[in-house]
Amino acid sequence: MPLPQETPVTSKQAIFLHAGWRSAGTWIWSRLRALDSVTGFYEPLSNVLADLSLADVSASRPTLTSGHPPLAKPYFDEYRPFLQDSARGVSGYGRRFSIDRFASTPDAEFPALQAYLRNLCERTTGQGRVPVLKFCRSSGRLPWLRQAFPQATHVGLLRNPASQFASGWLLSQQWSNPFFVAAPFRVLGLNQADPLVRQAVELCGVSLPPVPVTSEDAYAMACEHYARTAEGNNAYRAFLALWILCAWRMAEGIDLLIDVDQLGQSRDYAAGVRGQFETANSVSPDFSSARDLVEETRRSAARMNGIDGRSMRAVHSAALKFLKTHPSADAAFVERVREKMVLANELTEQWR
Repeated sequence: MPLPQETPVTSKQAIFLHAGWRSAGTWIWSRLRALDSVTGFYEPLSNVLADLSLADVSASRPTLTSGHPPLAKPYFDEYRPFLQDSARGVSGYGRRFSIDRFASTPDAEFPALQAYLRNLCERTTGQGRVPVLKFCRSSGRLPWLRQAFPQATHVGLLRNPASQFASGWLLSQQWSNPFFVAAPFRVLGLNQADPLVRQAVELCGVSLPPVPVTSEDAYAMACEHYARTAEGNNAYRAFLALWILCAWRMAEGIDLLIDVDQLGQSRDYAAGVRGQFETANSVSPDFSSARDLVEETRRSAARMNGIDGRSMRAVHSAALKFLKTHPSADAAFVERVREKMVLANELTEQWR
């Protein structure tokens, strides 16, 4: 009688990168996308996909105002099989997917969102490739997605809030690109009916745009206008409220955490992250060329005009208190967030 064989260890079938705006998510995604075995989908929840056409794909490349690394292929190149010559929009995509949600239970849109993402993943795995989906609009829905896609490795990206905010703020100052300043106001405002979102907004002392939410599109336009003249301290408070809400969702459970600050400071850490991907997904991305983004933030301190960095210590404390009041948060992750707040205190100290 033959001996029973052990069940082979199988790799996860997909990778979901849960990032934030200006968290270095595009660079990390690009390192995975460079692998022959990977198909990398950029921003599967982006509102751009609602109107994308085949003719538009080639032009979807980084610009000076994006601050993104050069890419070998256009951002949305992998969506070509999901586009039609005679119509605009990626197959299965819905416009309302673009607004992150923080409720504890899935909303009415989620079954359609799940079907859309499943189609991207299944068509890719059917070709023997690993789908890598890089999101900036998924952290609030992370528990929903983790339950709906247990076959994926759910990766959280954590960058200290001072560096992450400074990256978007400086782009706004240099290129008059208000998108990254407006985004937190938009997400918080459209979710302000949620009790936990309201709590984060109040604890961080955020002043939302003084306009009613008549429609998502109208509110988005109002937030962009508001961001062009937003007071710097308020812009940072809004960013931090969204940052801690996303951190709270990550604290409830991810498969792999990437500390973006450490990635550029320690080659051993970068090699360790590579090893974790090898174990989980049998892919081996090279992160050895990661830049030290913390040092870059220190060098740019003199350019952070219009923000009283010293007053942000109290906001960092309030945000950390918000996370600690939720018992579902993993203790080790909470400690990592505390370290990020200590670093943020140091970095913002020089802002005037």
